Parts: sequence; structure tokens; C-alpha cells
Amino acid sequence: MFRPIYLAVVLAGLSGPVLAQSDLMTIYQEALLNSADLAAAEADALARQEVLPQARSQLLPSIGLGAGVAREYVDVDGAGSDDYSTHYYQASLTQPLFRADRWFNYQAAKSQSEQARIEFSAVQQQLILDVAQAYFNVLRASDNLATARAEEAAFERQLEQARERFEVGLAARTDVLEALAGFDAARATRITATTNLDVSYQALTRLTNRDHPELLGMSHELPILAPTPADMQQWVEAAAAQNLSLQAYRLAIDSATEALRSSKSGYAPAVDAFVRYNDSHGGARVGGVGGRITGDTELTQIGVEMTLPLYTGGGTSSRIRESTFRLTQAEQASEAELRRVVERTRNLFRTVTSSVEEVEARRQTIISSKAALDATQTGYEVGTRNVVDVLDAQRTLYRAVRDYNDARYNYIIDNLSLKQAAGTLSPQDLEELSAWLKPDYDPDRDFIPPFTPEEIRRMNIGGSQGQPRLNEEQRRMRTSF
Repeated sequence: MFRPIYLAVVLAGLSGPVLAQSDLMTIYQEALLNSADLAAAEADALARQEVLPQARSQLLPSIGLGAGVAREYVDVDGAGSDDYSTHYYQASLTQPLFRADRWFNYQAAKSQSEQARIEFSAVQQQLILDVAQAYFNVLRASDNLATARAEEAAFERQLEQARERFEVGLAARTDVLEALAGFDAARATRITATTNLDVSYQALTRLTNRDHPELLGMSHELPILAPTPADMQQWVEAAAAQNLSLQAYRLAIDSATEALRSSKSGYAPAVDAFVRYNDSHGGARVGGVGGRITGDTELTQIGVEMTLPLYTGGGTSSRIRESTFRLTQAEQASEAELRRVVERTRNLFRTVTSSVEEVEARRQTIISSKAALDATQTGYEVGTRNVVDVLDAQRTLYRAVRDYNDARYNYIIDNLSLKQAAGTLSPQDLEELSAWLKPDYDPDRDFIPPFTPEEIRRMNIGGSQGQPRLNEEQRRMRTSF
């Protein structure tokens, strides 16, 4: 009853072809069906919604049946003693006519039931974000491993070059040792990256209850766009109105308000209509011990009764104070959540907006770092630079590649988080991201973005031979990393 839209997404996804590689929507569909956290949250929401029919039942008629049998012993001074059996049947129907406390409890239960539904919807939204984070953390770790492999290979080539130059007397032993230290550090980085990739897969296993050995990678062509609308205040207003967590807090205020009214109604009278029937067989003897036993007794009562509490030992006053404090707590908690939501929305808007420029800047840093490395390598070969300069330039280049990929994946997650804060995150957002996944994505080939001819020229690739075709230049650049 909670997941009609999400279940439709699952069924639609399961009807399609099964891919050897797992994509984003496949992971999400499996998480919907297999997430233990989601199943637990749904059971909790269903249990909490039962408060509504329970409160409603207190306003509806109640019917009861009863029966009993008893053995009675009578001892009268001067008249002797006797014993006899009595058995009876009884039925009753009671209809509350005026029960203010039950009515307000029913109103509170409505808010509590709706709060349970909203909070479960928030769990569903969180699952969307959890799946995206787990998926793109794997891609991030995969790209980092590819970068580490390329860095290790580059340092290994540098070590071989240093040894060759040392053997012919063109370099000092220090150069070899520096290159060896750089290679060892790169190897350690690659080992750590391998472990991080293995670890990152475990989040997907937890969400879907199965292993996913291979994922589709994200194309570098994914548009990195500023939030729409581009006005921060509009996002804040949307979050204040639609954020699911904030909605749940407001429903808690409604529930606490009705609970306070219920406590205050403890001073009010209670009025019930009733019908009672009693059929008794046997009973006391007429004329004392030794007299005859009275016959069957049948009693029917129809009426209205009122009870008015006059003094309850201070219990009603205490419940009113408690409910007042609970209402204050709910109001302050809602205000605190509103401030957190506004703060988070503003920060995420700024982060996503700046990410647009950051991703482009990180991309340009790769170009500049590659050009710097080429120049430093040339200077090393002619003797104007030393091996430390080359190693530093290589580290700068691969750090730029890692920073670029981090910025790209951070943009994706922050963009989804902004939509979650605004209360608009849905499976459609994952579908839109899935359109940019590449079935032929190879981390060892695609860990850097494809470059334009102008960008390649800036990296001094091609030289006086002119500009080769773009795909050739990209291939040559990747093999040179």
C-alpha cells in the first residue's frame, strides 16, 4: 500500500532484458525488493498506522456477552444453612454519545497515521540516494584504481629510464633511488585503491542481497548543469513546503495538539447510551432457609448514563502539563528541523552551483598538468630538470585526474541530495542518470575525459606533424598516462 509508484518501476524494470552488467536502475529495482531496511521501515509504518482504527473503535458501539455459574452457601443465625446454584447469561451494548477525550485521540491518531506514511516515504527517498551513493562510489573507486594503475605504470617507466641513464653515466644514483621511491609509493596507492574498490561493492551487496561484479560506467558527456531553478530562495521555499522530514515534524505538532485537547477533556463529562440484558437462573430462597427457591430472573435495561469526574488525585492536571510539554517539544523540534533543512538546502545549492565550474576547472587542470609533465620530461632529458621534478609533475597529473573524477561524482550525489532536501527526489532522477551510462565503459581506458582538438594542442601532442584525428590523439594520450 506504500509503494505503488516504486513497485511499478520495479515491474517495468524486471520486464526488460537482463544485462550482464548491472546498471543504476537494475540496482535500484533489486534494492526495492531486497533492502532489509526498507522492509523493516514498511512494517513499522504499517504497525503505526493501526493506531487510527484503534482510536476509531473507541467511538463505535461495543457489544459484550457474558455467562457465569456460582455455588452459594447461606448461613442465617437461628434459621440454619443451605446452599444452591446460580447461573446467568448477560449481554450489553454501549454507544458513546459524548467522549471528548476519545474524539481528540481519534484526531491525533489521524496525524500519527499520516506521519507514519510520510516517514516511510522519506525512507523510500533515502533508498534512492543510498543506491546512487553506493553505485557511484563503486565507479569512483574503479576510476581511482585505473588512475593508480596508470600512475604505477608511469612511475615504473620513469624508474626504468632512470636506471638506463644511470648505467650510461647520464644520471646519478640518487635519481634511481628517487624514481624507485616514487614507484613504490605508486604501487602502494594501487594496492589501496584495489582494496577500496572491493570494499565499495559491499554497499551494493547490502542493499540488494547479491554481488554485482561489474557496473556500467558514467559517460564523461553527462551534462554538468546548474540547478533549475537558478534561484536559491525558490529551492529553500520548496524545501520548507515539501521536505518529507519536515512534513513529518509538522504532523507531530498536530498530533501533540490533539493530545493536549484530549488531556484537558479529562474534566469533561462522559455520556453513553446502553442496552443491558441479564438472564439469571436459580437464586435465594424466599422465606429464608428452607423456603422455596425463586424462579428465573430476566432483566432488560435501556438508558443513557453520564459520569463526571470530580477529583482524580491530580492525574488529569499532570496529564495536561505533560501534554503541554510534549506540544512544546514538537514545536521546537519542528523549528530545529526547519533550520536544518534550510541550511542544508542552501549549502547544497551552493555546492552544486560551484560544482559546475569546479568540474570544468578540474578538467582544465588535467590539461595543464599533462602539458607541464611533458615539458618537465623534456627538460629532464636535456638536463635542465631532475628526476624529482618529473616525479612531482607526474603526481600532480594523476592527482588532477582523481580530483576531476571526484568532482564529477560529487556533483551527481550533491544534485540528488539537493532534490531530496527539496522533497522532489524520485526514481525518475535515477532513470535520467541511467541514460548517460556507457555499456562499453572501460575504467582503464575511460578514467580521463575525451579531449577536444584544441585541448590536445594545448598539451603539445602532435607537434609539427599537425593535428591527427581526435580518436587517435585520445588513444595516444591514454597510453601515455
